[in-house]
Amino acid sequence: MITKQNYHSPKIGFVSLGCPKAGSDSEKMLSKIKAEGYEIAQNYHDSELVIVNTCGFIDSAVEESLDAISEAIDKNGKVIVTGCLGERREVIEKRFDNLLAITGSEAYKEVMDAVHMHAPKPIDPHIDLIPPQGVRLTPKHYAYIKISEGCNHTCTFCIIPSMRGKLVSRPIGEIMQEAENLVRSGVSELIIISQDTSAYGVDMKYRPSFWNGRPIKSDLYHLAKNLSQLGVWVRFHYVYPYPNVDNLITLMAEGNILPYIDVPFQHASPEILKSMKRPANAENNLERIVGWRKICPDIVIRSTFIVGFPGETDEQFENLIEFLEQAKLDRVGCFMYSNVEGAVANTISGQVESDIKQARLDRLMNVQKRISQKKLSEKVGSIQTVIVDEISKDFAVARSYANAPEIDGVIFLENPSGLEAGDMLDVKIKSSEDYDLYAGPK
Repeated sequence: MITKQNYHSPKIGFVSLGCPKAGSDSEKMLSKIKAEGYEIAQNYHDSELVIVNTCGFIDSAVEESLDAISEAIDKNGKVIVTGCLGERREVIEKRFDNLLAITGSEAYKEVMDAVHMHAPKPIDPHIDLIPPQGVRLTPKHYAYIKISEGCNHTCTFCIIPSMRGKLVSRPIGEIMQEAENLVRSGVSELIIISQDTSAYGVDMKYRPSFWNGRPIKSDLYHLAKNLSQLGVWVRFHYVYPYPNVDNLITLMAEGNILPYIDVPFQHASPEILKSMKRPANAENNLERIVGWRKICPDIVIRSTFIVGFPGETDEQFENLIEFLEQAKLDRVGCFMYSNVEGAVANTISGQVESDIKQARLDRLMNVQKRISQKKLSEKVGSIQTVIVDEISKDFAVARSYANAPEIDGVIFLENPSGLEAGDMLDVKIKSSEDYDLYAGPK
């Protein structure tokens, strides 16, 4: 007979790689693991087995995932692989032949079946239930909410649709309940993510769902409007520049959601955008940016770009630089194009040499650095509301509405004594650097 004294709850190790969307999947798996009474191990040695949630979007991510799998095998030996790279079994099986299981994206049941087989489910009848907000990987004061899975686009450099399928939106009532649970647990910033956030609800024909006994239309505007009623920061990522986004900008101007938007433009040359099969063009994007700033002058726009896409000429790269000079985006990330196994772009002629790609990336980021320097210098002397992320000996690391966690610059606060992570306060900006600000008491 198993008694409380000799009962042992198996410990499961977990490695989470990739983007916030993958992190959201990890949180769901961790919540399920905890709900069944398992414990989460803090190291390989204490783990009955290790789950590695992989990323397989670009070559560097594939290598990082393969290295993580290799490390888990070396240090533990019992490994379950899941996530994006799991959709490409042949890549994993070519290198490893001793895994417990390989599953794809959102394969929660398959992962748990493998866990049950190799680390028998706890039988303690007194297992504590996990909290409503589930197990999370982020700090207590902010959280990501994934509102849909998959994508309807066929961008030639991307294999996400082949791995995760077409767009599947979550019922808006389910999203709102998750958000409400997170806010009740102490979260003060919700970050809304998906592969194509602007398309939310299109697969459901925007049919209503229920939250708190009332119907809500399942589209981006009504989702944002209802999230704004929870009284916390709401931030949107991965928003394609469709006309319906103008309604989102109006909510920003009215102070309902943060005036911050992450739009993956990827390029500005019409020819390259066409070759990429992107659902927009550069001219309309500039017009839309101008329109957004008229609606909401305080809006902060973030984007990512790819340089060295197959066939990219010097002239087309200059088009991209000119776009940056005109758009004056607040935040910019840039990647050198690399072939991804299974992507259509691999077959496009005119592959760009590595040294040219590097030179273009360096030039683009230098242009953006000048833009960022000027924009941040204009913040000096202003009062900003910030949320504290970390505390160190000399500074507290904080963010304003203009800074998303992990990807944007930060605001360093002097005299951090008495501050805690999650605190919100008003500060005065004293100085600026290329991407960061320094502040003191108001």
